[in-house]
Amino acid sequence: MEDWSARQYLQFEAERTRPAFDLLARVANHAAERIVDLGCGPGNSTELLAKRFPRADILGLDTSDDMLTKARARLPRVTFEKADVAHWRGAEPLDLIYANAVLQWIPGHIDLMVRLTSQLAPGGSLAVQMPDNFDEPSHVLMRKVAARAPFRDKLGGASAARETIGAFADYYAALAPHCADVDVWRTTYVHPLRGPDAIVEWVKGTGLRPFLDPLSPDERQAFLVQYRDEIAMAYPTLADGRALLPFPRLFIVAVRGDAARTHG
Repeated sequence: MEDWSARQYLQFEAERTRPAFDLLARVANHAAERIVDLGCGPGNSTELLAKRFPRADILGLDTSDDMLTKARARLPRVTFEKADVAHWRGAEPLDLIYANAVLQWIPGHIDLMVRLTSQLAPGGSLAVQMPDNFDEPSHVLMRKVAARAPFRDKLGGASAARETIGAFADYYAALAPHCADVDVWRTTYVHPLRGPDAIVEWVKGTGLRPFLDPLSPDERQAFLVQYRDEIAMAYPTLADGRALLPFPRLFIVAVRGDAARTHG
């Protein structure tokens, strides 16, 4: 795929950062010293980590040069490196491995989570958030338009770019043998956006990319026109000019070793 666009992603920074904040709030380790932010993007999630753990050694990883440039400008005291999350390994045990909206792009992400727990220090946490909207209209309609005659030859494999999210039990069963505590939950955020055009702009920065990248500029425009028409029907504009975008997300916090968390 083409390089990720930080500008496109950050159009909805507040909405995208909210689940990152909610994920971090469930991490009980208050004295983390060695932290890695997998798929750090433009540094919005890394900034949360830096504020929560001001004395920690934090490393942000991403594959996008544009995202890393924005992250380094935003947080000049944090180390950022270009790396493939699927194959990266830390040099020493980590107190927190944080992965906000990235592991859904990696084939075999459940197996990867298990491998990541092996890199945690005792009491360390793996904190993961992934969009769980594959069956939402926003994504069903991507596949619907992609199956039409003008696009289907180029977009036959577009939906495979992102791995399907599993059931709660899939993650619990994989992580529980390696962790003292596994917390799994799902939250649906409801974003009031400025009509169907704003919804299209939102997904252009993430889920729509595998469907647009293989197309020529003229084909992209034709795809977006058809997709926008479908979105307008699926997400009706309300009296105030906004449309509601429900956005389900899956969260996991797994703790290694004897420091199991206690939930209230």
